[in-house]
Amino acid sequence: TFFRNSMAALSRSHRTKSMARAGRFAALGLALLLSSCDANDPFQVTWTAAPDTALLYSLARPELDLPSAYNFVTRTVVRIERAGAATQFDAALDTRGGQLVLLPPGAFGIDSRARLATLPSMTFDEVEEAPADTLLYTAKDPVPVGLGNVYIIRTNVRGSSFGTGCSYFAKLEPLSVDVTSGMLSFVYDTSPICNDRRLVPPDN
Repeated sequence: TFFRNSMAALSRSHRTKSMARAGRFAALGLALLLSSCDANDPFQVTWTAAPDTALLYSLARPELDLPSAYNFVTRTVVRIERAGAATQFDAALDTRGGQLVLLPPGAFGIDSRARLATLPSMTFDEVEEAPADTLLYTAKDPVPVGLGNVYIIRTNVRGSSFGTGCSYFAKLEPLSVDVTSGMLSFVYDTSPICNDRRLVPPDN
């Protein structure tokens, strides 16, 4: 009996040590895995600032099929008279009340997640993040365009590389506002991170 009890105790001690050792190895493996994931996160998007310029023409001009709208994800002008354009733009240019205005798709009765906001008396470089307050954005109202302001665009829902729908944020600063000619030139940049309000790369 003494011998059996001793062997049983020894066996339990061995199992306990083995389990402890296995636990330490599992913890070490998990730590290494997490470290590896942090270093090579497949969902982490690295990006650099890439400001660009664009030119839009007011919808009030008599010519047809001018580029009057913009897609801030694909960084391309959109001619909204063309078939299928309704879901392809995030903001359009028009003339209202003697001034140039930006119009979100909702101003045309289009069902869109695109929104516009104005940050008065700010420069392009000063704006590092889109506002969190949804009340600052408009889905349907014209947004007057003027020099010395920065405009925030929350884009319509677009596809992402992971198959999910995303809105992206962009910032825009007018460079030239020509009401008479119905032309707007501007500098802009768009964050490539899904639903992220940061407008400069994280390392900035």
